[in-house]
Amino acid sequence: MGEFNEKKTTCGTVCLKYLLFTYNCCFWLAGLAVMAVGIWTLALKSDYISLLASGTYLATAYILVVAGAVVMVTGVLGCCATFKERRNLLRLYFILLLIIFLLEIIAGVLAYVYYQQLNTELKENLKDTMAKRYHQPGHQAVTSAVDQLQQEFHCCGSNNSQDWRDSEWIRSGEAGGRVVPDSCCKTVVAGCGQRDHASNIYKVEGGCITKLETFIQEHLRVIGAVGTGIACVQVFGMIFTCCLYRSLKLEHY
Repeated sequence: MGEFNEKKTTCGTVCLKYLLFTYNCCFWLAGLAVMAVGIWTLALKSDYISLLASGTYLATAYILVVAGAVVMVTGVLGCCATFKERRNLLRLYFILLLIIFLLEIIAGVLAYVYYQQLNTELKENLKDTMAKRYHQPGHQAVTSAVDQLQQEFHCCGSNNSQDWRDSEWIRSGEAGGRVVPDSCCKTVVAGCGQRDHASNIYKVEGGCITKLETFIQEHLRVIGAVGTGIACVQVFGMIFTCCLYRSLKLEHY
């Protein structure tokens, strides 16, 4: 009877080891995906960060990059801990899983909260940013972001083209008689912003606020979904780790 119990415990441990190893391989790939989403956001989708008053959007991306990197290291550690049957490594692995879990939950919550606040932030700040910082010394990033925003999304002004009347640059002599920036034009040539007729510039209802809000919300949904999705998967990893730890402890005794 004793031999049967010992064999049963050993088989259970072996099953848990291979289950946890398979999980760690998938977990490592998931970490790579999380880090890729974070880097993708920072490298390709951060052109308009200078137009946002809050740093939340940027913070969520950085959290995903850090979490993804730690996940990949943790996945390797998990494989080592599993096959070497080192309970101290399993404890460390569990703690790292818990830390990553919390990081990804935080990223998901931040993305959700900022998603809800985005419309208010843009309405309060985008018009002011365009009026006071466009083509002003020390604000080249804002100027570039506004020009790219208007060209990419075919819009002009925060709410409409009339918003540019309040621009410090338009009011100054530096504008060269322009009533809107050249980036508002359907066909951009030097000085085309001197005419604000609908045949010459983009006149889109809702202006650039609506376009930018939709753009950022789409990426916040991706960040939030990836963060919370991987965090949920980690719960299974923590359960498997606890089961293997307990099984090794019973065998030890």
